Amino acid sequence: MMWGRGGWSKSKMKYILVTGGVISGIGKGIIASSVGTILKSCGLHVTSIKIDPYINIDAGTFSPYEHVVPHITDAIQEWVMRQALIPVDEDGLEPQVCVIELGGTVGDIESMPFIEAFRQFQFKVKKENFCNIHVSLVPQPSSTGEQKTKPTQNSVRELRGLGLSPDLVICVHDVSSIYRVPLLLEEQGVVDYFLRRLDLPIERQPRRMLMKWKEMADRYDRLLETCSIALVGKYTKFSDSYASVIKALEHSALAINHKLDIKYIDSTDLEPSTLQEEPVRYHEAWQKLCSAHGVLVPGGFGVRGTEGKIQAISWARKQKKPFLGVCLGMQLAVVEFSRNVLGWQDANSTEFNPNTSHPVVIDMPEHNPGQMGGTMRLGKRRTLFQTKNSVMRKLYGDSDYLEERHRHRFEVNPVLKKCLEEQGLKFVGQDVGGERMEIVELEDHPFFVGVQYHPEFLSRPIKPSPPYFGLLLASVGRLPHYLQKGCRLSPRSGHLPRPSVVMVPHSSIAPW
Repeated sequence: MMWGRGGWSKSKMKYILVTGGVISGIGKGIIASSVGTILKSCGLHVTSIKIDPYINIDAGTFSPYEHVVPHITDAIQEWVMRQALIPVDEDGLEPQVCVIELGGTVGDIESMPFIEAFRQFQFKVKKENFCNIHVSLVPQPSSTGEQKTKPTQNSVRELRGLGLSPDLVICVHDVSSIYRVPLLLEEQGVVDYFLRRLDLPIERQPRRMLMKWKEMADRYDRLLETCSIALVGKYTKFSDSYASVIKALEHSALAINHKLDIKYIDSTDLEPSTLQEEPVRYHEAWQKLCSAHGVLVPGGFGVRGTEGKIQAISWARKQKKPFLGVCLGMQLAVVEFSRNVLGWQDANSTEFNPNTSHPVVIDMPEHNPGQMGGTMRLGKRRTLFQTKNSVMRKLYGDSDYLEERHRHRFEVNPVLKKCLEEQGLKFVGQDVGGERMEIVELEDHPFFVGVQYHPEFLSRPIKPSPPYFGLLLASVGRLPHYLQKGCRLSPRSGHLPRPSVVMVPHSSIAPW
C-alpha cells in the first residue's frame, strides 16, 4: 500500500461503482450506503457520489434539449476524480474510498455515456483500484414459488456487453428492513472481499460503528407505539418526491422508539375551493390533519397548493400542534403569521403575488427572475444562533452555530423582522451576515419551528436531523423532558427478523 506524506496517496484512491439492472429502484442507494457504512466502520475515510445519468447543464431545471456533447466521457471521469478527493469527514483528510451510485438501469439510453465513461475509467485507475457491484432482482413468481435468476443473467450479460464486468452481484428480494443490510453484507464477508480485491488498509479491531448500527436495527422490531405526522405538500401522490424528508422522519422516529405513520395530505384538498367541488376529499384531508400528532410542511416551488399549506400552518399554530416548516414551509409560516396575527391580509411571497403590499417573502438579490436555472442559493451554509434561549439551539447541542444545506431562491424579508418578532415570531438563527433569516420559533407554543435550509439532507439513521428530531419528540410529548435531561435518550435493545440479501461473486453465477 502506498502512503504519501499527507497520508493515503491520491494515486491509490479506490473506486467502487454500483450499477443496477432489471428494474429501477432496485436498491442501488441502499447497497451503496451500506458498503460505505461498512468501510467507515473499518476506519476508512469514505466519500460517495450519486450520479443521475442526464447530460444536462442544470439538472435542477431539467430540459432534454440542453446537452453537453463534446468529450463527455472525459469530462465525467475528470469530475468523478475531482469530487472523490473532496474531504467529507470532520478531520479534513482526503477520502480513501469513493462509492459511486450510477442511477437508472443498465440499458437506459441516457446512461450510455456514463457506462462508457466508467468502462474507460477502470483502465485509467487500474484494476486494483476499481470494483463494480451490480445490484439486481431475483423475482419469485407466486405461481411457482421458485426464485428466477434469468433477469439477473440478462442484466449482467448486457452490462458485460457494454464493457463492464461486475465483481460482485448483489441480489435483493423481500427485504423487510434496510437497516439490516450493512450487517448482512458484513456477515457475508464483504469486508474481507474488499480487503483482498482493493488491497484496503482495514483496521483489525472491533467495529464500534457497526455495533451501534446493530443496536439500532435490533430496536426497530420492538417498536410498539406509533407517532403520526401529517405531511402537507403538493406532490404527495408520489412519496419518492419527499424521499429525503421521509427518511429524516424515519430516523427520528426510530431514535425515540416509535413507529412512523405518515399521513400524506395534498395541500389543495385543504382549500375552500375543494369544499365546493369535492367535499368528501376536503373533509377527509382535514380529518387526516386533525388526527395527526404533528404537522410538517416541506419545501416546494410554485403557487399551487400554497393556500392549503397556509391553512394547515394556521391550524397547527392555533391548536398548538407541533409544526415544522422546511424552506417554503418556513416562508409560508411567516406569511400565515403576518396575515392572521399582524393583520396584513394580503401578506404573501413575491413568488406568488409580485404586487402584494406586504411582501414578507422576497426574491434574493442574486436571483435573476428571468432565468430559473443556476440561480438558487445552494450548498452548505453557516447559521448563527442569535440567542441562548432557543429550543433549536439546544437540539443542535447548544452550539453557537450550525451548518446545513440550502436550496432556495426566495427569503424572508429582513426589513419586516422587527414587526414579526414584536408579536412573538422570533428569528433565532441568521446567516453570518445577519441579512438572511434561517430559523424561526414561535413563543408560547410546544414546537412551532421553521428553517430556511433543508436539514433532511444531512440526517442519518444513527444521527437524526435536529429539527425533525424535535418535531417527533414534541409530537409524542417528550420534548420538555428531553431538554431537561440535557438532550439525552436511553436506547432500548431488541431483535429484528432477518431480511433476504444475497451477495455472490460474479464468477459463481450461471454462465451465459
